[in-house]
Amino acid sequence: MLLRLALLAVLVAPQTADPTLPPANVRARFTVEGIGVQVYRCVQQDGAFIWEFQEPAATLFDPANHQQVGMHAAGPTWTWADGSAIMGKVVQKTPSSDPMNLPWLLLQASPSGETTGALTGVTLVRRSNTAAGVAPASTVCDAQNLNVVLKVPYQATYTFYEPAK
Repeated sequence: MLLRLALLAVLVAPQTADPTLPPANVRARFTVEGIGVQVYRCVQQDGAFIWEFQEPAATLFDPANHQQVGMHAAGPTWTWADGSAIMGKVVQKTPSSDPMNLPWLLLQASPSGETTGALTGVTLVRRSNTAAGVAPASTVCDAQNLNVVLKVPYQATYTFYEPAK
């Protein structure tokens, strides 16, 4: 009986909410697919050699018509085809279920540049549904490869949020 109660408690225990889900006071303005690379450099840090993340480099596509709508680059920044741009700062992070996939993120967005357009008013960006992008352990980072740059293909969904009206 006690075992059945313990099993029942596990089965009905509330699932931990995904911390990258946006708050209820925002709404999605755009959802796009990012396809590109995560750039890493082999560096020496505290006596060890590691692949250090440098920047993303991705093209953003409208999932409905597969047309390019923007770019994602260092900063991190997102720039729309109309020239409007935002910069993000990570506020929440959760690992992907596959350790070779990038973590999911929720980023606070702020304007970058003077151009107004599609990204004007965006306050949050969520990176989800990641595929790949993590520097593979099978690629050696050592003294012979110091400063070597590694570009790891990845794909992710980016959702841009604005305040709910």
